[in-house]
Amino acid sequence: MLSMPFLTAASLLLPARSSAQILRDPGVYGPPLEVVHLYNDQWPTGIAISRSGRKFSNYPPGLDANNTNDGTNGKYTVAELVGNDTERAYPSVEINNPPGGSVNYSTYPATGANYQDYLIGVQSVVLDPLDRLWILDTGRALTPNSTLVPASYGGPKLICVDLSTDAVVQTIVFPPTVAYADSYLNDVRFDLRAHLTESGQGVAYITDSSTEGRNGIVVVDLGSGESWRHLDGAREVRPDRGFVASVWGAPTYYIPGPGQPLTYLPFGADGIALGADGADLYWTSVGSRTLYSLATERLLDCSLHGELLAQSEIRNRGEKGVSDGLETDSNGFVYAGNMEQNAISFFNPGNASATLFVRDQRINWVDTMATGADGYLYFTVNQLSFSAAFYPGTDRRVRPFVLFRAKLPGNGTRTRLQ
Repeated sequence: MLSMPFLTAASLLLPARSSAQILRDPGVYGPPLEVVHLYNDQWPTGIAISRSGRKFSNYPPGLDANNTNDGTNGKYTVAELVGNDTERAYPSVEINNPPGGSVNYSTYPATGANYQDYLIGVQSVVLDPLDRLWILDTGRALTPNSTLVPASYGGPKLICVDLSTDAVVQTIVFPPTVAYADSYLNDVRFDLRAHLTESGQGVAYITDSSTEGRNGIVVVDLGSGESWRHLDGAREVRPDRGFVASVWGAPTYYIPGPGQPLTYLPFGADGIALGADGADLYWTSVGSRTLYSLATERLLDCSLHGELLAQSEIRNRGEKGVSDGLETDSNGFVYAGNMEQNAISFFNPGNASATLFVRDQRINWVDTMATGADGYLYFTVNQLSFSAAFYPGTDRRVRPFVLFRAKLPGNGTRTRLQ
């Protein structure tokens, strides 16, 4: 018969001491987060911060039917943030209210409204180096049953607003050979250096993240208004096949539409950023953990062999986590959401490494980031992966959505390519 070992008082306490000493995740890292704005009604994606501190957001009806303007509900797709939790339609109430609403039900099937002088479905708002606000309109919106309607010519466009007058000063409409009916123009960055184009007014680079059509990069000559596509359908602008991420432990299987079966994350090229010197364009697909880049001279090349050269020179910059938007600062760092880590990371081109920037349990889906002239990184956290478009198909979002900011490292600030 085996005898029981002799137990001392110290050995009885040992398990409790060991449990207390087990290493655990602290949950936080980096500079403290500051709450800048609370979104209590409409669901936001973009954020832009002017040099004087004015703040602008957008509310895409292409991703949330609650944002869709039906001609009577007064919904806006762009707003200036006023105070901690209120907004005002920007640049005016009128431009945010297309006659009859954002969806044209007189066609079959329904389509996005085709007004060039009204905002239909804005996905991004970005300030250029001259502090002009550019509004990127997809021309698409969801119906009440969450069917995403195709765009019509006149809907997809890029609009410039002068902040000193709050007036629209330029509108660039994309032809259907650049913004297809099933395109989803997602985010935009600007390089205003005169030598880039014959017009001398600089260029814009735009991602097409469409879940239905061809993904790619759109380039726009801001002087002539001419636009063209590159990397159309290339593997590096597409989501990875079979890609599944987890946010707060929940898998991100996607539901394409009413009554449709689950699929993997289908979003293509989404986040976009220009290197601090403008020599390289960075992008990432939501359905991927990989950061890619390409020399901007290749994207500006429309010659016979320009597309072949562009696709042959894409650079894989390694994995940086699951990201939506990207942003750059004057250090040259490329910031990227890292949703599976409740964090934001940054890629340092100087040593090709991805480094944690900030981590906090309040971070879930970092949608869009903007570097401010005040030395802070601003970013929206909007719970996208908890919406009804993701498994299990119920809306688990809890208002308010949040605009945070955190101090940039190394006295970082906005880049100014002009």
